Amino acid sequence: MTNVKISPYTLAILRIVTGFLFLLHGLQKSLNILGEMPQGVPANVLILLRTAGWIETIGGALIIAGLFTPVVAFVLCGEMAVAFFVGHVARMGKFLPTQNGGAEAVLNCFIFLYLFTAGAGAWSVDSLRKKKPIS
Repeated sequence: MTNVKISPYTLAILRIVTGFLFLLHGLQKSLNILGEMPQGVPANVLILLRTAGWIETIGGALIIAGLFTPVVAFVLCGEMAVAFFVGHVARMGKFLPTQNGGAEAVLNCFIFLYLFTAGAGAWSVDSLRKKKPIS
């Protein structure tokens, strides 16, 4: 049984927490803060990591704010699918997330897929933009 009255708020909490964690990962990769980047990675891999980091930093901030949530969530869902297949399956040669370290990428992929379909929920810029002025 679902409590429809609190659903927009639990959706917002899921969005904000996921966006915050995603922002932290992005800052780690893009600006090398709040965590260490792997040392000695090839230049082409470093470019991919930095690009992913900027996508995650900007996307995470937009998800926290709940701004353009469906579009941003769609992009981030795709990024996580690519991260799983390129960064985990191809690199480790194993498909199962428990064997290739890709469980977080899979989980994020499906959370962003859910946000793509469900929207931002409460406490979001998107919900403020949808409200029509009283005439």
